[in-house]
Amino acid sequence: MSDKGRKVVYGPADLKDFDYARMLGNPGEYPYTRGIYPEMYRKKKWTVRLFCGHGTPSDTNGLFKMFLAENATGLSTAFDLPTLMGRDSDEPICRSSVCWDGVAIDTLRDMENLFDGIPIDKITISMTSSGPAAVILAMYIAVAKKRNIPLEKLGGTIQTDILKEFIAQKEWLFPVEPSMRLVIDMIEFTALNIPKWNPISISGYHIREAGATAKQELAFTLANGVAYVREAINRGLNVDDFAPQLSFFFDIHNNFFEEIAKLRAARRLWAHIMRGWFGAQNPKSQWCRMHVQTAGCSLTRQEPLNNIARVAIQALAGALGGAQSMHTNSYDEVFLTPTEKAARVAVRTQQIIQLETGICDVADPLGGAYFVEALTDEFFEECMTEIEKIERMGGMAEAVKLGYPQRAIQEVSTDHDQDIDAGKIPVVGHNIHVPEKIEEPEGIEEELALRQRAREEQFARLAAFKHERLISGKIFDTDAALDEVRRMARTNQNIMPFLINAVEKGATLGEVVSALKDVWGVYKDEAVFIPRKNYEDRREVVEKFRLKNHLRILVAKNDLDGHDRPIFILASFLRDLGAEVIYPGLHLSCEELAKIASQEDIDVLCVSTHTGDVLNYFERLVSELRLAGLDGVKIIGGGIIRESEEKQLKALGVSAFF
Repeated sequence: MSDKGRKVVYGPADLKDFDYARMLGNPGEYPYTRGIYPEMYRKKKWTVRLFCGHGTPSDTNGLFKMFLAENATGLSTAFDLPTLMGRDSDEPICRSSVCWDGVAIDTLRDMENLFDGIPIDKITISMTSSGPAAVILAMYIAVAKKRNIPLEKLGGTIQTDILKEFIAQKEWLFPVEPSMRLVIDMIEFTALNIPKWNPISISGYHIREAGATAKQELAFTLANGVAYVREAINRGLNVDDFAPQLSFFFDIHNNFFEEIAKLRAARRLWAHIMRGWFGAQNPKSQWCRMHVQTAGCSLTRQEPLNNIARVAIQALAGALGGAQSMHTNSYDEVFLTPTEKAARVAVRTQQIIQLETGICDVADPLGGAYFVEALTDEFFEECMTEIEKIERMGGMAEAVKLGYPQRAIQEVSTDHDQDIDAGKIPVVGHNIHVPEKIEEPEGIEEELALRQRAREEQFARLAAFKHERLISGKIFDTDAALDEVRRMARTNQNIMPFLINAVEKGATLGEVVSALKDVWGVYKDEAVFIPRKNYEDRREVVEKFRLKNHLRILVAKNDLDGHDRPIFILASFLRDLGAEVIYPGLHLSCEELAKIASQEDIDVLCVSTHTGDVLNYFERLVSELRLAGLDGVKIIGGGIIRESEEKQLKALGVSAFF
């Protein structure tokens, strides 16, 4: 699915076979290219939704209330990495990431504190969790039950899209088959019990952020959707009973018209698939209802205030593309979870677009533009071809097992990053108009101190909870409920009621996930190394720095971090230099990494960190290497490391940075 060269001007000749009724239709009419509602934003503006998670549940609860006071119309919850990986905060591998890039949720009590005073029966709540989504939803349902809120009044979305975890995000838990079973259990349970709830947000965002092209993002996302629909139908569900609650989540990147065309084509594609392939009769089953988020990967650490302009332009594209809800990134997200000041600017950006630009007055104002329609057609045709190719493999679940989408993304992302390095893709402040120094936003040190405080508070909260559970004797009820979860995991019965019971009986998130792992096992990834192209300037660098001696280099990610794109690019470069590269996989603790380093007799350890407390992580890593007798191993750090942190890391023994 290569991007074609663009003409200077487009006209009627580019739409020779154009059929308005078949390819566009009016807004609110099949195939919904122009929007799913007849009047679109004139009658119903998109939801201004801010992705928010910070520290302890009480900390995030305060931010939720602030956003609602600022007239946000929906809440979106960002969980910390241990929560996203179904781990309890007190597990050693979680030490550096608890409360760091989102809110920590270990217990039902945490979930109650998170939504304390929030009218969950009146506003929509989005929760970004896939691997442990069923347990997170079980906790949310338990909160509603304790408040005597009827489940049919709950509205919101939980991400649940596990296929995109295998493809891009890498926050998987179980092998493919039981993971798919858990998704369908949630779709079935919500269809029967929580009719306004969206049990899955089929997500292209993470696929794009991993380096996919816009067309790959769209094709792989809809192919994932096809896999879920087919599994639900195989379960015995009627397509029109669950499909109206399916939703999608797309990235909005820098290429303005491409992103608009992508969203328009998404609606047309999904309508064709649902009506033509699955016989959906309810128009809502044919809707591609979408949330969009501006592209985090497009933001730069250099001159971070420039990111406000990037986000505003991307948000405008999302609106012109007809999204139903939107999150705008904060300008400081490349340094840390958004500060209050930056988050407010992000909210105001959407409000300015909604209220001051006039784009909400007309549905699909770019409809009929020669270039936009030609580009929409191009997306439709090429993405449908790719979806059909995946179907011939047996569907996306089988394609994932073959490594097809993973390899395809790695190939294009490697090319893209090399083009940026070579200046072929301009990035203002990064490879053109480059400032002399990176200026960090104000308040970072204070924010990091707050995170460290929150982490210690969460450790204490969880320890107190487990102690209270033990001395009260409730642990026996907890253990019995977990045994029931294990038993039901071996059957074909819907497991959701048993997950709800387990959290109500005091089981923690990590305990429930561990019970499921006891039965289903754990997914293990495989490395995908794609050689970088041999541009002339690259060959010069390789020849200049080619290794004179044989080196064994171990490349790894920190703890639970799944952002493997940079580590594969580094690995390919090191191989070009003549090094022997060892990749042990993801989700390894410092202790496990030190053990592998000893077994492999390595010379150098390269660790890329994109989440968590960098100083805490490398302190733990250096300690484990010393315990293993590996004082002579050179440590190289990379990823998101601030200049002030580099000085401290050098004192710890980190030799260099990439």
